[in-house]
Amino acid sequence: MDWDKLRIFHAVADAGSLTHAGDKLNLSQSAVSRQIRALEESLSATLFHRHARGLILTEQGELLFDATAAMSKRLETASARIRDSDEEVFGELRVTTTFGFGTLWLAPRLTKLYEQYPDLKIDLMLEERVLDLPMREADVAIRMKEPSQADLIRKRLMTVKMRLYASRAYLDRNGTPEQLSDISQHRLICQNPKSAQVGSAAVLVQKLMTHNPQSLLTVNNYYGVLQGVSHDLGIGVLPDYVTEDSPDLVQILHSDQAGEVPVYLAYPEELRHSRRISAFRDFVQNEIIAHRKHLKELGKI
Repeated sequence: MDWDKLRIFHAVADAGSLTHAGDKLNLSQSAVSRQIRALEESLSATLFHRHARGLILTEQGELLFDATAAMSKRLETASARIRDSDEEVFGELRVTTTFGFGTLWLAPRLTKLYEQYPDLKIDLMLEERVLDLPMREADVAIRMKEPSQADLIRKRLMTVKMRLYASRAYLDRNGTPEQLSDISQHRLICQNPKSAQVGSAAVLVQKLMTHNPQSLLTVNNYYGVLQGVSHDLGIGVLPDYVTEDSPDLVQILHSDQAGEVPVYLAYPEELRHSRRISAFRDFVQNEIIAHRKHLKELGKI
């Protein structure tokens, strides 16, 4: 199939007019019309219904337009990747991370990235499932364990620790636990032990469950856990990175803490020289440095 004819067809379908498409393509209306007729003849199909107000796609035309739209998008993406070695940082960057980290830590900080690179387009995919970077399900990932997939560049960013937190109002009303067994007198807020979560969090939750909490609220992500704790519902299992933006939370049972969770940034080897990847990586690293500095100032690390 003639690529040039497909390009002209796509422009006509998008504009709904031979004249407008011709203006966009710098072609005369008659030249555009000839190309469309030739394409219809090669396909033995009518692609447009013609009427006084313009052109409407036929069913066959809709099918072809869906295909050319997908092709156009892929070509734009490829063009952006080719230009990615230039000095400018622009185009789409698909970032995947967990719902909790993406919602509570990453998204609130993206303003700074956009201020520096206003033409960047971030597609933030928040889910617990590990997307396949070599198969290009995403461009870059922030994961709560070291990636095991081959052909990835990986960098350890920081360490997250799972802690027990409660609001000051809740503790004033219900008392502060002195030991792990005291959880039997409190409401526990956590992710369901059977849900997808980091291993150390699951271990801590399972340990707490053996002490038969007085009441229980389970949520399938840490944002929900944080909301429950912040609204004085009980004691929650949360990653320590939430404390910077939640100064009213109080860490409890310091001696009964879960293990450390390594946080990694990873991306495919083929994107090693990508300007978008480099900009995002540098932004995340700088934010982590600022995050640590702020926590030290607050005396929390």
